[in-house]
Amino acid sequence: MPDRRTAQEALERLTVDVPDWPQEGVTFKDITPVLADHHAFSAIITALAAAGRDDHGNVVVDKVVGMEARGFILAAPVALALGIGFVPIRKAGKLPRETHAVSYALEYGEATLEVHRDAIDAGDRVLMVDDVLATGGTVAATQELIEACGGTATGVAVLMELGFLDPRSRTGDLPVSTLLTI
Repeated sequence: MPDRRTAQEALERLTVDVPDWPQEGVTFKDITPVLADHHAFSAIITALAAAGRDDHGNVVVDKVVGMEARGFILAAPVALALGIGFVPIRKAGKLPRETHAVSYALEYGEATLEVHRDAIDAGDRVLMVDDVLATGGTVAATQELIEACGGTATGVAVLMELGFLDPRSRTGDLPVSTLLTI
């Protein structure tokens, strides 16, 4: 079974920096080469899923949420690895039934996220999974959505954390598991 260090090495080796995308001054972290490599992708999913287990390997969460859009790619297989359900956190207007919604600031703009009102049960312990922790705004908004449903966010697992943006100032006491800090 791959270890955390294998996942970190894969991220360092395969992630491609794309300068000035989606706008000038932003360096986009392209993880598509990581996803295309079976061994790297497997190691990353195993490492992210560890955030949903205790020290004995027991699953300690009831649901995994993934934030649109790259969070979906990671969170769904993490949920499968843990043997629990996956809940998508979508951009505004993408979910067909009654939702909770939260608006927040991004690194380079604003966004609104939504979740179906019945996607998370009262008392559910929820692990949040995404690709990059930048400003912490998406995590804070997602935690608010989880709590609006009656659930409890137990932690967040991400591939990369942009430490220079100080995202943990927005995540409070929430445990953060990151594979690579930039």
